[in-house]
Amino acid sequence: MSQSNTHYVYSQEVIEFVTVAAQTCLLLEHSAEQDKTDFVERLLQYLPMLYIKARSLNQPEQVLDGYPQQFVTEEDYNYIAEGVKQMLGTDDVYLEVFVEDMRFSDEPVSAFISENLADIYQELKDLAANYQQQQEDVMNDALAACIEAFHQHWGQKLLNAMRALHNLAESDDFKHEDEN
Repeated sequence: MSQSNTHYVYSQEVIEFVTVAAQTCLLLEHSAEQDKTDFVERLLQYLPMLYIKARSLNQPEQVLDGYPQQFVTEEDYNYIAEGVKQMLGTDDVYLEVFVEDMRFSDEPVSAFISENLADIYQELKDLAANYQQQQEDVMNDALAACIEAFHQHWGQKLLNAMRALHNLAESDDFKHEDEN
């Protein structure tokens, strides 16, 4: 385990991304303890930073055989999804337009902020847990897997959730909730 601090996993842009990822995970893990307005506002601060930072990273080449260790269990995933669902209530559901099925459907397609955030959480938490091992090769491959998954699916899920959260935060009902 050489920690030369010159490896890409220690670069400023990667450390900033991992930091925002960890903060996002903590926010999602403690959703039940949050005020709804504060929770939504904090998500609307973290998600754009997360997107920008992930988008700006280079995807390193994998160096180890196999995939990085996955730490998030089905129970963890369900805990996050259920916590966000309970927090948002009926505001959890939104109409999705960026799904393949929508092109051939006359019916609206529903999606859930809670499921999008749980999917994102899974990727970020696995990255953070692998980073805690402090082994450059493990950190490198976890970063590579996370960035690949960003391009494949969770980047779009982040944008979809952010769009729905923005719509919620700007709604008159939500603004009146804040006043009560």
